[in-house]
Amino acid sequence: SNLISEDSEDVDNAVLLSTLTRTQAEAVQRRLDSYTLSLRKRNKPPPRDVRDIFHSPIAQVRILKYDVNLHLSKGDSSTAAVTPEHQRGAPKEEFFFTDVAYCEQAVIFLKQAKLPQNNSQRRKEDGTLPRVICPKCRLGVTRIQDLSHADMKKVRQLALIDMTALSDLLELEVKRHKTGKRKIPESTLFGVPLATLLENDQKMKPNTSTPLFMQALLSFLEKKGVDSEGILRVPGSQSRIKLLQQNLETNFYSGQVSWDEVSPNDAAALLKKFIRELPAPLLTAEYLNTFSAVRDITELKQKLHMLNLLILLLPEPNRNTLKALLEFLSKVVSREKRNRMNLWAVATIMAPNLFLHKAVPSRLTEGAEKGQAEKAADVMRLLIRYQDLLWTIPNFLMSQVRKLNENSNRRYQFYDRRIKNLLRKIHTDSRDKPDKNTSEVSWFSTTQNGSVVYPDCALYEVGGNIGEHCLDPDTHLLDLYNSNPGGEWFIKMKPNASRGL
Repeated sequence: SNLISEDSEDVDNAVLLSTLTRTQAEAVQRRLDSYTLSLRKRNKPPPRDVRDIFHSPIAQVRILKYDVNLHLSKGDSSTAAVTPEHQRGAPKEEFFFTDVAYCEQAVIFLKQAKLPQNNSQRRKEDGTLPRVICPKCRLGVTRIQDLSHADMKKVRQLALIDMTALSDLLELEVKRHKTGKRKIPESTLFGVPLATLLENDQKMKPNTSTPLFMQALLSFLEKKGVDSEGILRVPGSQSRIKLLQQNLETNFYSGQVSWDEVSPNDAAALLKKFIRELPAPLLTAEYLNTFSAVRDITELKQKLHMLNLLILLLPEPNRNTLKALLEFLSKVVSREKRNRMNLWAVATIMAPNLFLHKAVPSRLTEGAEKGQAEKAADVMRLLIRYQDLLWTIPNFLMSQVRKLNENSNRRYQFYDRRIKNLLRKIHTDSRDKPDKNTSEVSWFSTTQNGSVVYPDCALYEVGGNIGEHCLDPDTHLLDLYNSNPGGEWFIKMKPNASRGL
């Protein structure tokens, strides 16, 4: 099962399983049982000859029984997807807790049976979405870009396990698709795989996290398009769009493209076309159906739980590109009074570009397409509205990563005191020698009142039970020390500080 093998080159499976909650462990066990059963069917021996049967004792067939003890009966579990989250209008505020695993929260929710039995229609107004508050813990908020790549691999693996357990509890039928082989057109911008496009762009601008073409397109639209009435909705001229695309394909990287005479509607049409023509969906072929299945969850918090885990599972190029797109869409919605584009309108127009893709075949009938499009727009609306919340790492996953690192470190401790003393001496000597190339003074700047500020610097937690962690400014350092006494703290420059992602 890829629940315990994906991205696990540096993680011992036994150590990983020791960090899981009860519901997460049950989900892994079910997948292992299913995988074992499928192997048995695949390796089933050929039928025996009738003459051999009478010469051997009758074998008793064991019927495999799966213990899916999720603290509820089958009758209770059907309430997991019954009602919309808004019964009599939206509440003004909702609290979003991340200290407990999302699957464990779902177990408690289903056990208490708090879902109302009312199939009232969901309203489409923007006001139906409440303000969701995520209380800060004393260790602060951890955003996706705050962790090292090694720790993010562990986060993705743990998020996959929790998402699988949550899908089982909510009875979501999620089928993964593999990206089919498609002929890549001879193009420099459109139809190029996102990872390839980004790899080429990083040769020109090493710290970029989103394609340079998309950055230029979004920058132009933010300057001249967000106030344009009907932006994203009003189609551009097909002839002008075709000429603009050809011009960009030929001259974009040479810097000879002039945006002065480009129509905002033409640029918006090119943005949608760029997303549609990616060889693989922006939400990935593997998880596109799971993103779509979020629309069948009726409780708002559980929708956000699932979306939060899915965002963590996206590859880094896809996740950064999606964030840049959602930030632009949020700016469009914020200018609703000028451009006449509210949240529902923007979500409805953009949803097909993300949720329908040639690489993932759709089995929808013509009659069901309208209803499915509305549900996809609902998911798109949540992505736009709650993007800041969705790009954070839940506290329970941070705790599991710390525990995973602690258990892994115990397996490789040095028991020779002489080696310990030698390493300590080397480490002390290296810290005593100043680095001639350091420019720490340039990191600081002094304000008029004499206080010192750090424009592009942050406090980092390094070592102990974490790889590298950029700390939230509101972190309580005593609590951080108690949770990771073996770690060290450094002030260093933020990577890509000017990017804001």
